[in-house]
Amino acid sequence: MGYLIISVIILTVVALFAAQNAQSVKVWFLWYYFEASLAVLIFLCVMAGVLLAATVSYSMKIKRSLTKRKVKPTVPDKPQP
Repeated sequence: MGYLIISVIILTVVALFAAQNAQSVKVWFLWYYFEASLAVLIFLCVMAGVLLAATVSYSMKIKRSLTKRKVKPTVPDKPQP
């Protein structure tokens, strides 16, 4: 529940920031040139950051679960007298 509240707060702040900076800007990236709204660029950059963070988070989570499976100790059967 905490993540949802934090996500809504961050989304609101980004939306307000983007709405206040809605002018058109020129963007040069490597050999590409285009003109776009700053609000759209802010939104795309935030979404790229969210996707990158989610990818790293899930990969670490998967790695941890695989490590736990390998390290999980097995108790040998007790020898019968």
